Amino acid sequence: MERQRSFSVKSTRVLAFIITTISSAIVFFTFFSSSLIKSNSSLYPTPDSNFQIDLSPIAAISAVSDSSVSPQPSPILISTHFNSPENTSGSSKISVFEQKILGESLVKEVREIANLTSIKVIELPSNNGEEKTKKRIEECDVTKGKWVYDSDYPLYTNASCPFIDEGFGCQSNGRLDLNYMNWRWEPQDCDAPRFNATKMLEMIRGKRLVFVGDSINRNQWESMLCLLFQAVKDPKRVYETHNRRITKEKGNYSFSFVDYKCTVEFYVTHFLVREGRARIGKKRRETLRIDAMDRTSSRWKGANVLVFNTAHWWSHYKTKSGVSYYQEGDLIHPKLDVSTAFKKALQTWSSWVDKNVDPKKTRVFFRSAAPSHFSGGEWNSGGHCREANMPLNQTFKPSYSSKKSIVEEVLKQMRTPVTLLNVSGLSQYRIDAHPSIYGTKPENRRSKAVQDCSHWCLPGVPDTWNHFLYLHLLHKR
Repeated sequence: MERQRSFSVKSTRVLAFIITTISSAIVFFTFFSSSLIKSNSSLYPTPDSNFQIDLSPIAAISAVSDSSVSPQPSPILISTHFNSPENTSGSSKISVFEQKILGESLVKEVREIANLTSIKVIELPSNNGEEKTKKRIEECDVTKGKWVYDSDYPLYTNASCPFIDEGFGCQSNGRLDLNYMNWRWEPQDCDAPRFNATKMLEMIRGKRLVFVGDSINRNQWESMLCLLFQAVKDPKRVYETHNRRITKEKGNYSFSFVDYKCTVEFYVTHFLVREGRARIGKKRRETLRIDAMDRTSSRWKGANVLVFNTAHWWSHYKTKSGVSYYQEGDLIHPKLDVSTAFKKALQTWSSWVDKNVDPKKTRVFFRSAAPSHFSGGEWNSGGHCREANMPLNQTFKPSYSSKKSIVEEVLKQMRTPVTLLNVSGLSQYRIDAHPSIYGTKPENRRSKAVQDCSHWCLPGVPDTWNHFLYLHLLHKR
């Protein structure tokens, strides 16, 4: 009996020891875990934090190319991976961005935890995030980017703007596919503010905004009128000072925005230099005085913002292939290449600007050539673009215009600062945005064989050109 009792006592003591040891371990582990969680609480954000933890095995992230077309706008997520060590030191790589967010003192702990598990931290899109990752607009090249579909566009319609002439009013002329209105150019490196009509009107308060050039510049001028008109409370406070109706015919226009005491003007000149006639043999024929400015140039003086263009008419067809067409003084060149004549004309223009423009009072812009998209022939030989209803995708690479290089060369030699509005490349994607057969009303169409693949529907691509102009004026670049 004594032995039996002794055995029971020993067993009870052993059992008690084991229970005590396990209990102590549990208490210690609980205390240690609590301390660890408190010291690393910044790794596990609260619902109000700007981060979320994604423990799913796969997270989809959309990549976009530098210059492309996005069918629908989608947020870009910046993904940071904490994976098992890949480098020889055995520690996970922590970026500078992550060190700033987590704090230098926690980097070591993060590396240790990262070795045990795989955690993916995704930064949610926010205004603060964009400001950190994108350059300021004045440091950015806005011509690099992509066209994105934006349901907030267009900024105006054919119904809300009375200044769109028949040639550009595609919707009014029966075009049914209206997606061309909803594409917005999005620069890739900067967060560009959207066009603000009220702010633009304030910037030109008491001033003259003048567009000078061919019908493509009239396209841009009408776009600007429409954009600004949306901020006017009383439509009667905007009118053409000579009571002229906008048409395709040659004419000059000046619209007054009474409440802002400013004018938005357009002067048509196909070449910037003077079109005239000279005696060639026994007949008087059309010539182009590449050494003399257009006769309306005196009216451009005193403008506060000048936007020039010329390119559309500089072709062998429209300049009679350079045969007995270009004139300098009394000399009529028997034959002159169009590129040479174009450069001489621009040098005449640049001399006029340097002589007549005060850079302290006037900002001067020159818009680059806008592309045409004729397929199957030229405008007068069956060329068409009616089938296009989407922008070209990212596989398309814009070409570099030889006229643009000539413009850049001339601008560099000028004393007066001139800003180049470079719209050529981004506009080449927009094969869908031309009037095509919708440049006239159905009852006025003489033939479907003649399509307009040079000008642009409004609303449309010229709104982006004016957005660039707005950004330059806004940041005084």
